[in-house]
Amino acid sequence: MGQKIIEEIPALQKMKRYPKELFYKGNLALLKRPKVSIVGTRRPLEYTKQFTYMLAQSLTKRGVCVVSGAAMGVDSIAHTGAGAGNTIAVVANGLDIRYPSIHKEMIQGIEEKGLVLSQFREGFRATHWSFVVRNELVVALGDILIVTEADLDSGSMRSVSYALQMGKQVYVLPHRLTESLGTQKLLDTHQAIAITDIERFTAGFTEVVQDSAEKDDFFYFCQSFPTFDEAVKRFGDRVYEAEIEGVIAVHNGIVRLQ
Repeated sequence: MGQKIIEEIPALQKMKRYPKELFYKGNLALLKRPKVSIVGTRRPLEYTKQFTYMLAQSLTKRGVCVVSGAAMGVDSIAHTGAGAGNTIAVVANGLDIRYPSIHKEMIQGIEEKGLVLSQFREGFRATHWSFVVRNELVVALGDILIVTEADLDSGSMRSVSYALQMGKQVYVLPHRLTESLGTQKLLDTHQAIAITDIERFTAGFTEVVQDSAEKDDFFYFCQSFPTFDEAVKRFGDRVYEAEIEGVIAVHNGIVRLQ
């Protein structure tokens, strides 16, 4: 049974209207991590499948949480590439329903290890308009939006509109001229940036951290490039200890992971 979120989520203030209700199953701590939203077509090309998976996997190696909508195609590939414990699935129905049914096991795994969110009460079945509502929440949660493949008139392109209205940077995978006409248009109109090297792109979040490194609230907080004063205010002596140990470095008053 899903529970209601009482605490305010700052990222959702950029939505046209903050959700009246928000329900969850899973680990709310994921909301505090750096997050990237990945969306795209329900019928992706093999090229898109491969690089969506690689992109999600590479992001999570750097402590980034992948957000998507649990739909067929790109969404499910993004969740799978990230791994159940590193992803947030936003659904367009009540949390007592695992939809689409083909993804029941995937959604259950995210409920147990990751986080599933919904603006709809139990018993509510997905409708055309609830997918639109779902898409806005997916976009709002991410620090940026990545569209790996999209047709011109599609839900993914409407998600891009939300991202631009919220002032978020949009990234896309490059495609051949006759494919993914939606993302081609975004590049033509300079509304998106192409990801031409996955490792170079994801390295912008932080360097790969060894599996033995402790990935706690302090680790994820430092990924957001806080000021030194902000870090000390929140974590006190932990900041000085991390600097001495070489876990972080401070440059021009900004904390960065080493």
